[in-house]
Amino acid sequence: MAIRTPVRAVMALLAPALALGATVGLAAAPASAAVWSSCDQWGSTTLNGYTLYNDIWGSGAGSQCIWANSGTNWGVWANHPNTGGIKAYPNSKKVINKSITSLTSLTSSYNVTVPSSGAYNTSYDIWDTDYDYEIMLWVNKTGAVGPLGTSQGNLTLGGHTWTVYKGNNGANDVFSFVRTSNSSSGTVNILPILKWIKDTKGWFGNETIGDVQFGFEITSSSGGLDFAANSLTVSGS
Repeated sequence: MAIRTPVRAVMALLAPALALGATVGLAAAPASAAVWSSCDQWGSTTLNGYTLYNDIWGSGAGSQCIWANSGTNWGVWANHPNTGGIKAYPNSKKVINKSITSLTSLTSSYNVTVPSSGAYNTSYDIWDTDYDYEIMLWVNKTGAVGPLGTSQGNLTLGGHTWTVYKGNNGANDVFSFVRTSNSSSGTVNILPILKWIKDTKGWFGNETIGDVQFGFEITSSSGGLDFAANSLTVSGS
């Protein structure tokens, strides 16, 4: 479980830049030249309605470079040491800014290529506009990683079967939905999950959903590993 972009943006202003090791340049990108790339700790850009973040925020991080052909086709080369603690959450963000009851649909499709080694998860990170609540949807995980909080049992919803966890990181409540088997592609119907939290469990009210982020929460990737979001769509109405 990580402190996400809103809090980390403040951290970026208050803390000195993370001392990164030697970074890999465009060689970390695919053979065809990407339209954007960055090895900066807080590197970001906006492409076709999505904002991309390199987002190297954890202590003890190594090197990481992000590349993008678009906001929905991008990837990361990361070389983080084999130590505990989340090092980075490179991601693509779509802004929704609609209340749960005003949404008629909120869906996303994903297709990723991820390494067989290292320690990481591929996850959605969904925030309300006040950043009081964080909803994580883990579609795959590898290595010694796990969600914050305690298990609330299994649930089939939004097109997938999850183990649900409820916790708090000291700044906000966190509801994590961890897929019971790994998936590299699929479609998630997000709105029923939000309604289940609101209406069935009463864990929050009619929150306004701000950001839907999708990316790779990386704990370790020693030696350098490649992660790619081959395609990604987030659609809310």
